[in-house]
Amino acid sequence: MKFEQLLKLLNGETVFSSSMLLAGNVSISVIRKQLTRWVSKGKLIQLRRGIYAVAQPYRDIQPHPFLIANMVKRASYVSLQSALAYFGIIPEYVPIITSVTTGRTEELTTKLGRFQFRHIKKELFWGYKEVEVSNGIKVFIALPEKSLLDLIYLTPQSDSIEYLEELRLQNTENIDTKILMDFAQKYKTPKLSRAAARIINLIQE
Repeated sequence: MKFEQLLKLLNGETVFSSSMLLAGNVSISVIRKQLTRWVSKGKLIQLRRGIYAVAQPYRDIQPHPFLIANMVKRASYVSLQSALAYFGIIPEYVPIITSVTTGRTEELTTKLGRFQFRHIKKELFWGYKEVEVSNGIKVFIALPEKSLLDLIYLTPQSDSIEYLEELRLQNTENIDTKILMDFAQKYKTPKLSRAAARIINLIQE
């Protein structure tokens, strides 16, 4: 396969899995050698084993970091600080893309950014939706309420008034307090219910 054929096959996609090239009667070893050669020539960026991004100047757009996060860890969705900043719930710029996953906790540094994945139990892997973050690019991201509760769940002593005030929550009209409390109760821990009640009080003050 020539590189031009790969670009045509991708049809504008900027991030892809090598598995898409293995359909039909193809040699896995030949495909892997081609990918390695394109990486060495600067035509592709290897994000992790089996996941690649088209390098400049061969791509028309910059890959969205949330898309990269979804791709490099399949059983994951964007949450925590990244989702909260995306929805405007917290004011800070978040330099690392944060997600939760049913897989192991890890942090990945690539040429296209840093990505952190926090482990969460399978029974808590819900409360996310597919969102179009830019033209035609859809990613899995937690709802505002779930993003906030995931952060509290994974952060020690985060149900304290001091911690919750330090978040400097804003645009709280984007937080549905009924959903927040319903979601908190699904975690089945006093910490989350307590935190949700305190957040609702802060919103109502």
